[in-house]
Amino acid sequence: MRIRMMLAGVAAAGLMAFPAMAEDGQYAPQLTRIIDEAARGTCLAALMAQPLLDACNGQIAGMSPALQALGGIDTMTFVSVRDTPEGKVETYSVKFASGQTMNWFIGQESDGKFSVVGAGG
Repeated sequence: MRIRMMLAGVAAAGLMAFPAMAEDGQYAPQLTRIIDEAARGTCLAALMAQPLLDACNGQIAGMSPALQALGGIDTMTFVSVRDTPEGKVETYSVKFASGQTMNWFIGQESDGKFSVVGAGG
């Protein structure tokens, strides 16, 4: 089963910006928390900018059962980081207990809140 979800619209041009210098990811703990809480049916206002929170709340009824079906997170591996005009966006490969692996992204952080979080592939 292939699940594709995006919690907030992201301008394609923003994600196609120049790659950042090689570095390790910094947002894995926040992404883990967001995914875990979304599986439980909760959108985290503490970590989401208002437009992302609004998008999450609009999708949580369908998103939560899909995440529950994947099972818990087994591993999360940093893949890459891209600089965008609104801030960096990190990509992680997330393997779930069901065996499915998906690429997740998180970024454009300001004041501890993220403007983009999503998954695909």
